[in-house]
Amino acid sequence: MQLLEFEKPAFELERELEKLRTKSASQNIDMSSEISLMEGKLAETRAQIYQNLTPWQRVQIARHTNRPFMLDYVSLAFTDFCELHGDRHIGDDASMPGGFARIGGQRVIVIGHQKGRDTKENLKRNFGSAHPEGYRKAMRLMKIAEKFGLPVITLIDTPGAFPGIGAEERNIAEAIAYNLREMMLLKVPIIAVVLGEGGSGGALGIGVADRVLMLENAYYSVISPEGCAAILWKHRKHAPEAAEAMKLVAPDLKQLKLIDDVIDEPTGGAHHDHRATADAFRDCILRHLAELKALPTDQLLEARYAKFRDFGEWQGNA
Repeated sequence: MQLLEFEKPAFELERELEKLRTKSASQNIDMSSEISLMEGKLAETRAQIYQNLTPWQRVQIARHTNRPFMLDYVSLAFTDFCELHGDRHIGDDASMPGGFARIGGQRVIVIGHQKGRDTKENLKRNFGSAHPEGYRKAMRLMKIAEKFGLPVITLIDTPGAFPGIGAEERNIAEAIAYNLREMMLLKVPIIAVVLGEGGSGGALGIGVADRVLMLENAYYSVISPEGCAAILWKHRKHAPEAAEAMKLVAPDLKQLKLIDDVIDEPTGGAHHDHRATADAFRDCILRHLAELKALPTDQLLEARYAKFRDFGEWQGNA
C-alpha cells in the first residue's frame, strides 16, 4: 500500500496495534487494556494529522492509488450499471466509462474518468487521461439522458485530457469545447463530483453542471501544482508553495463559491474506508438531485447559466 510521508506516525501505531493483537491471540493473553489504549492513541494521532492537512498534502491524498476510483463508486453507490461504449466516430475510450445506472432507486446516466491501480490497468485506462473520443462518448450519453429525461452524474478524476499527437489530430480541444457548450444547454439536471484530481480542461470537459461537488481531499485546478511551480518558480520542488497559493482544494473553492458542496471523507481519507466514503457520496448526490428535479426546465437552465456567469466576479474599491 502507498504510504504518504505525513501518514507514517499513524502507520507506526497501526503496526504496534497489530503486534499487540497478534500477541494476545497467539499467546492467549488478555491485553485488552493495552489494545484499548493503543486504539485511542491511534485515533487521536490520525485525527490530528487529518485535521491539519496542507493543500499539498490534500493533493497527495487525491492521487493516492488506493483512493476509490470512478468504477468503485459505481459499484458501491449505484446499482444496475449498464455500460455503453463508443463515440460513433472513432471508437471507445476506456478512460471514460459511462452508461445507465440507478442511485437511490432513481435512473440516471453516470459518466466519469477511470484510472488504474497497476501498470496493465493504467495502460488500458490511459492513466485517467481521456482522448477526444472519450469526451464525444460522454456527450453522446448525455444526449441519451436528455432524450429519456434522465439526470446526468459526472465523476471527475483526471490529471488532464490526453496531450498526445493522436489526440491533437482528432481535435481534443474541439471535443472539450463542444461539451462545454452543450452541457450548458442540456435540459436535464447535471451533477459533477470531483473524486480526486480535477485537472484543467480534461476535468471541465465533463464539469459544467448545476451542482459541482468535491470530495474533501480532492483538488480542482487549471494546472497541477508541479506545473505551476515549474512556470513561476522554475522548479517543481516548489509544488507545495504553488498548491497553497492556487487555492485548489475543496475548502478554498467552497469559500470562493466555485463549488457547491464538500463531501466529507472518513478520518484518514477515502483510501482508508471506501464504503463510508461511497455512502457519504450517495447521500450528498441524492440531496442535491432532489432539489434539482423540483425545478422546471427553464429555471434549471437559467440558474446553470447564472452560476457560471458569476464566476470570477470582482469588485474593486470605490
